[in-house]
Amino acid sequence: MLFVHRREEGAEGGAPAHLTRTALAAGEQIPPDVVWIDLLEPTAEEDRAVERYLGIAIPTREDMADIEPSELLYHEDGARYLTARLVYRADTEDPGISACTFILKQNTLVTVRYENPKPFGMFVNRAAKPGGCGFTAEEVMAGLFDTIIDRAAEVLQQTGDRIDAISRRVFAIGPQEQRRKAARRSDEYSETLRALGLHGDLISKVRESLVSIERVLLYLSVAYRTVKVPVEIREQVRTTLRDLQSLEEHASFQTSKIQFLLEATLGLVNLEQNNIIKLFSVMAVIFMPPTLVASIYGMNFRLMPELEWPWGYPMALAMMVVAAVAPFLFFRWKRWL
Repeated sequence: MLFVHRREEGAEGGAPAHLTRTALAAGEQIPPDVVWIDLLEPTAEEDRAVERYLGIAIPTREDMADIEPSELLYHEDGARYLTARLVYRADTEDPGISACTFILKQNTLVTVRYENPKPFGMFVNRAAKPGGCGFTAEEVMAGLFDTIIDRAAEVLQQTGDRIDAISRRVFAIGPQEQRRKAARRSDEYSETLRALGLHGDLISKVRESLVSIERVLLYLSVAYRTVKVPVEIREQVRTTLRDLQSLEEHASFQTSKIQFLLEATLGLVNLEQNNIIKLFSVMAVIFMPPTLVASIYGMNFRLMPELEWPWGYPMALAMMVVAAVAPFLFFRWKRWL
């Protein structure tokens, strides 16, 4: 789909201007005063329409998937091509990451994307409000990057809260949790490991996105030194870059915390397994002496005086009970059980 954003003056009374969003139908001409052209899963016809309008080449999906910096950040035909990787479906259990290309040509911004990350919708809603954003291509792109960083911070904050909840559950030591510890089953640990894996995957995708955006902002901060860009835009890019770097550090901290919780959970699983093995070992020791007594009196020798005793059978049973209870009491006294 092809969306165009144009400046629209505020209503009477001096209200600030805002951006209006319009979806162009197939074959419809692009207006001459467009500030932002948004290509979402564009068709070949929509690509050609934008190429004719600006005299540029729209990268294909395969071109956007390259990882070489020279293929992601470059200047061609008077236009700057900037490709970053953005996270989408971050609110689900199946987040993804997809490339998005920003193209700056004169006073027009073109975005090419094949997924619909949430920051785009957030920025469109903000830009539609009076005074929600600037009206040059550089200001629109700076506003987009601000929204993307804000969304990344929100995702990291929500994920951090969930990780804290998992941490409290893993290390709960209250009386109630102590009672539940004996009844805790492997499915609880499996759910914890699954949740940690999902959060770790999301954080790694967010961090990958932040690294790619950092490359774009560093490229812009250098490029803006050689062109006439307002000081406010340069300062905004530097501020966004500082915010992004702090988020990268926070993402790294959360990654290390997830790794710690994974190791702790696996350690608890090992403890539970050791307790089970210890129980089997103790039961084997408890039943070993009675088995020995029963084996002795199960031998088929003719001269066994106890076989002729009237109380021989009760005596053998009593010996087996004593042989089982004595080790149990000894283990309890040593607090091995």
